Amino acid sequence: MSVAPYPLESASAAPADVLVDCRGLTYSYGRSPVLEDVSFTVNRGESLCVIGPNGGGKSTLAKLILGLLEPDRGHLAIFGRKPRDSRTKIGYVPQAMRFDPLFPIAALDIVLMGRLNHLKVGPFSKRCRAIAQAALAEVGLSGYEKRAFSDLSGGERQRVMVARALACEPEILLLDEPTANIDLTIEAQLIETLVSLRHRMTILMITHDLDLVSAIGDSVLCVNHRVHRHTLPLSGETIREIYSGRRRLEHDRRTRHQQGDHSTCSHD
Repeated sequence: MSVAPYPLESASAAPADVLVDCRGLTYSYGRSPVLEDVSFTVNRGESLCVIGPNGGGKSTLAKLILGLLEPDRGHLAIFGRKPRDSRTKIGYVPQAMRFDPLFPIAALDIVLMGRLNHLKVGPFSKRCRAIAQAALAEVGLSGYEKRAFSDLSGGERQRVMVARALACEPEILLLDEPTANIDLTIEAQLIETLVSLRHRMTILMITHDLDLVSAIGDSVLCVNHRVHRHTLPLSGETIREIYSGRRRLEHDRRTRHQQGDHSTCSHD
């Protein structure tokens, strides 16, 4: 296991293959800091898994990338632009979708929501419908077009949500806990789908599922107010430090030391 450094360059120096460029980002809810001095990059074609304890700022980081929140300080660019100007290039899969189970909406209608940015006037075009059907087929749900969303299992609903994200033809697929609340059989099918997707798009995924991390991750971003990047595989010791309340502080200090940040060290 090794720790990758984060050289802080000028905001204009990001190479063209850097899709997410985050430097010195800080965000607080009121007076409560959630993310502090966060710096990392995501390159084109990379599969980055975001892990860390609950409350560490993972979901907040996703909202900042989507442009739903504005950082207090620091630089955050997606495709070299402000996050809110790059949303159409990101396919987002939320952890759960709130919906009225009595509302009669079919799986294909959910997937077509990913084409709303392409809808001008009137019904969806034949091309939009073809793309939506292809997205359902890609997640293994061909033939489910007319199935009521409320009648699907939790795993099937999650794959429909992945298909919706794919329907917008994204360059980045951003997933928030995609295997949460689904059984192991469906999880295996979803992992198989994500493994195939990683070969043609950039993936940024928040997860606690270490099997999923090992299956599709190129590297890991540990988020606990600050961030540390680790190569795979993670050692058992590192995993315990990340999720142990008593050992996170030492993990933070040691990792920052390895990255060249000695602000928390007590060198003689």
